[in-house]
Amino acid sequence: MTVLMSDAPRATRAPFDVAVATSAAFFVLILIWAGFDTRAYLEAPVWLKPAKFAMSFVVHFATLALIVRAMSPDRRSGRSSGRVLVVTEAVMVTAFLTEMIYITYQAARAEGSHYNIGDPFHAAMYGVMGLGAVLLVVGPVAVAAVAWRDTVFGPATRVGLVAGAVVSCILTLIVAGTLSGLESHFVGVPAPGAATIPLLGWSAAVGDLRPAHFMSLHALQVLPLVGLWADRTGRAGRVVFAVAVIWTAITMALFAQAMMGLPLIRL
Repeated sequence: MTVLMSDAPRATRAPFDVAVATSAAFFVLILIWAGFDTRAYLEAPVWLKPAKFAMSFVVHFATLALIVRAMSPDRRSGRSSGRVLVVTEAVMVTAFLTEMIYITYQAARAEGSHYNIGDPFHAAMYGVMGLGAVLLVVGPVAVAAVAWRDTVFGPATRVGLVAGAVVSCILTLIVAGTLSGLESHFVGVPAPGAATIPLLGWSAAVGDLRPAHFMSLHALQVLPLVGLWADRTGRAGRVVFAVAVIWTAITMALFAQAMMGLPLIRL
């Protein structure tokens, strides 16, 4: 039977579930505290960035937790596959905690966590965050590799799991690597008070790499769901490849648009 969530036996080991609960707790506590602390940094509330990151981590780790829980007991506890999962979980959770704690610490100081390299400490922490970000997008590839050989998943679902992890990893490394090199989300300099897209906060005046970054990250969720849908509707796994190509094309188009200094939507 094709499974991804509810059909699977409960995992005996749940580091990803702990990460989901921890990031959700960060999100709730940050929202509560933001009601009392209304300071701003670069025209944005100081607690906006850690809140966004906490919610992003909830989605990221919830996806991985569902995949691991859906695996057969043999794959979760096998000598080689179990070791891969243990190491991947430990590395990813450590990277998450390091990044989340530092971002929250910097918000409390009303200072930037990203692109803040003005002294040795902040430069070193920016490098640590960069390494952590790489580990957080490479880790799902290891999880998907374990899931690939698990027949508890349908064939199209397995393709979706691997495609989602690989496409997300490659696209995120491209977009996030560019972000790091530019030392800004923007391509161009938005004027003070320049228009932004409501709720999302993306620039509506100059190029902004965050839409492409959003697309690259969430291939990890979209492509496995396409594979699951394909299995449950009797479609072949090649539909996953088609969606992966379209998703990649849209992401790279958004990336190119931003690099030309053009906003997603001009307001």
